[in-house]
Amino acid sequence: MGIAGTTGNARVREYMTQDVATVAPEDTVGDVAVRIAESDEHSGFPVCDRRQVEGFVSARDLLLADDDAHLYEVMTTDLIVAHPEMKVNDAGRVILRSGIQKLPVVDDAGHLVGIISNADVIRSQIERATPEKVGKLMRTLENIHGVELRQERREVALDALTPTQGEVYADELEGRRYELERGLAEPLVVIDNAGELLLADGHHRVLAAHRIDVDEMDAYVIVIDDELDLGMQRTADREGLAELDDVEVVDYARHPLVETTERLQ
Repeated sequence: MGIAGTTGNARVREYMTQDVATVAPEDTVGDVAVRIAESDEHSGFPVCDRRQVEGFVSARDLLLADDDAHLYEVMTTDLIVAHPEMKVNDAGRVILRSGIQKLPVVDDAGHLVGIISNADVIRSQIERATPEKVGKLMRTLENIHGVELRQERREVALDALTPTQGEVYADELEGRRYELERGLAEPLVVIDNAGELLLADGHHRVLAAHRIDVDEMDAYVIVIDDELDLGMQRTADREGLAELDDVEVVDYARHPLVETTERLQ
């Protein structure tokens, strides 16, 4: 999976969901209420007559309506929509200011071509931030060791990673698990030191993924063809970090932010 767009210029079409669940104007309130109740993903649907967007119906629209009423009687017709060529940042501003969690994406002919959510906007920001982090680390390694490196984007096997951080915090693992289950996890940053894969960034993500039996994760990989003597590798060796099970999961009460808060109180 490549980097979608450049900083600030990513388009809605690059991040929207194209396979959109819709309902029809003639569907009944009762039927759609059942669909929403049985779904873990949908709290509302675009209302379409064929491909033409006629409105949007949310769980709130259905609350006081009769089960036999048709959607065209209760749906919202004053719609805020996005265009495929709209910048993701602009779509994010609309979502933030309107309080709408999902925007139907409509082409010039008024046809539904996708939907973009607040989660999609967050994902776009994550994909912009990580390459900057990788670039900074790669330049630092190049300057320290006087070499020229390259980077790749690929899936890495978690059991092939050597951790370089001895502790993670239990509470943060839950947050990372939530992100993973919703496709919001930031890619890992890995250094391929002549075949040994050092985990440079993403220990909480990896441990959370390991707990839910994920075998591979998306990563930016800095490739070193001729092995270098890296400080983080020496640290891993010194602390006995050879595999993920060597990383200690510590209780929230030991998190440095909590300790700082307690001192302030």
